[in-house]
Amino acid sequence: MARYTGPKSKIARKFGEPIFGADKVLSKKNYPPGQHGNNRRHKTSEYGTQLKEKQKAKYTYGVLERQFRNLFEKAQRSKGVTGEVLLQLLESRLDNVVYRLGIAPTRSAARQLVSHRHITVDGSVVNIPSYSLKPGQIVGVRERAKSLEVISDSLAGFNHSKYPWLEWEESTKSGKVLHIPERTDIPENIKEQLIVELYSK
Repeated sequence: MARYTGPKSKIARKFGEPIFGADKVLSKKNYPPGQHGNNRRHKTSEYGTQLKEKQKAKYTYGVLERQFRNLFEKAQRSKGVTGEVLLQLLESRLDNVVYRLGIAPTRSAARQLVSHRHITVDGSVVNIPSYSLKPGQIVGVRERAKSLEVISDSLAGFNHSKYPWLEWEESTKSGKVLHIPERTDIPENIKEQLIVELYSK
């Protein structure tokens, strides 16, 4: 399974945002990494700004280049605003929904739970993190995995009303996808229009 395994704090510092989750390093060194990180003065080009936004989206959702490009092309073929549709496709991935439901503390932890067969969709085990969910589908924790410490710790005190497009059922440890999220339902600080402009060159 292809995924990014490099240094995470360095990437978070590059973008100036905790894109992999809470990061202590970012609060201490809130400037880009490298020898000249603290006093860079050169202006970023338009292309550089667009590229940075695409990289941020890729790292945030844990998607590599080819997969990201395929999602963009799918968004282009769909009705609606391409940038918004792209974010909706990323949000509808199984690993992201597991993270949004609070079953896992980070997207990488969610990806691991999915690939280790701890997650079900409509009662059947699905071990493909990129599986695309549709409205009405139910994501649950497999019976034998409900006692896992990582899951119970993550769910403890999690605010399930944060995402109006998802509905959580505590008794069954499962969540339902009510509808495709609107752009306002997606909290990520991503300027999707810049990504569209980059790929449209």
